[in-house]
Amino acid sequence: MPIYLPETTPSAAEALTPRQIVAELDKYVVGQHRAKRAVAIALRNRTRRQKLAPELAEEVAPKNILMIGPTGVGKTEIARRLARLAHSPFIKVEASKFTEVGYVGRDVESMVRDLVELAVDMVREEKRHEVRERARQNAEERLLDLLLPPSPTSFDEPAAAREQAQGTRARLAEQLREGRLDGRTVEIDVRDQAMPAFEIVSGSSVEEVGINLKEMLPGFFQGRTKRRRLPVPEALDYLTQEEEQKLVDMESVSKTAVRRVEQSGIIFIDEIDKVAGREGTHGPDVSREGVQRDLLPIVEGTTVNSKHGMVRTDHILFIAAGAFHVSKPSDLIPELQGRFPIRVELDALGRDEFIRILTEPKSALIRQYTALLATEGIDLNFDEPAIVRIADFATLVNDRTENIGARRLHTVMERLLDEISFDAPDMDARSITIDEPYVDRMLADIVRNDDLSRYVL
Repeated sequence: MPIYLPETTPSAAEALTPRQIVAELDKYVVGQHRAKRAVAIALRNRTRRQKLAPELAEEVAPKNILMIGPTGVGKTEIARRLARLAHSPFIKVEASKFTEVGYVGRDVESMVRDLVELAVDMVREEKRHEVRERARQNAEERLLDLLLPPSPTSFDEPAAAREQAQGTRARLAEQLREGRLDGRTVEIDVRDQAMPAFEIVSGSSVEEVGINLKEMLPGFFQGRTKRRRLPVPEALDYLTQEEEQKLVDMESVSKTAVRRVEQSGIIFIDEIDKVAGREGTHGPDVSREGVQRDLLPIVEGTTVNSKHGMVRTDHILFIAAGAFHVSKPSDLIPELQGRFPIRVELDALGRDEFIRILTEPKSALIRQYTALLATEGIDLNFDEPAIVRIADFATLVNDRTENIGARRLHTVMERLLDEISFDAPDMDARSITIDEPYVDRMLADIVRNDDLSRYVL
């Protein structure tokens, strides 16, 4: 699970109005205004709830959201960007991976534990960032002790000698900061990587069943230390990390992480349509309804045991999503339907949306490929007719084969730039313009051959 520092601070996120939230989401996701409005209101309601009296705030439950729309239209990206904007722990799970007891699969409570672990990593990183400067200073002092071992002090030692030793250490510290000691090496004690957590029967980790072996057998999991000779820069980085770990209070980190999960966590349940089975059926539908009933207490609000403490799910925001091609939302059990009162339909993407996706977002595909090839010294440019033609081809392939939404643009762009990407390090031309004839030459054969496009694009 990736860890990142959010783009906003918690206080800044709380100040965002629904209109501002939608404007921020517009920078990354094209269209889908109804879905953006729904998540913006949900996020703002969290801020409103925090301003209520504690007794009333406890009764205000989050209005969970059900997103309905085909694959590749932005459902996951909207939820992920919202979490990053809100400074919230976020995890995506697939409903089809969970099954009721008696079937092979994962316990539904594991998604809450995974969310807590992600929150712990987020909070730990934030705390390490806060103490980084102090940790660096401590690491420098330790490194100076290795480079210039302190001489035994004595009350009889002349003051001039002590001042000389201090001056030598100060000059050495200055050389260290300026990088003039990077060519030297030092010996330090380096700890081997701790043993990874292992699994027990039924696929649940030991922490999931309430057993924390790290506390019972600390030496077994901490790894051993050994003496190693490292260059000064590597030694300084290692010692800085050690000092950061010493300065970060992990008990406080765990408490903060659990509180953040309980108050601002977001769980995105994808493929909810895959478990939309109902009573009175046989075979796989029995398992599907079992998954729904297992999900129900988590979404309604329960307490989950984790190695960092008990976690209440009452105020976690759940966003479920599904294409609902075969089934429909009403095929979910009534109790689960009631826990997702906000329903929004996302629009299928066509030619006009593809043109905008290629050019408008901060991480637009054309910007990505231009930046990638710039690392090879290639100045890649796309003229406007070429961009329109790329969108035409992506739309056509989606219509003829499986409609995978904006994901089709990734495969089309890879095919389009296959020759340039391969030959870029050896090319004499440093400036290349992608025009409409080039797009036709690279993509026309694939689009004309339906069988080939089905497998290639």
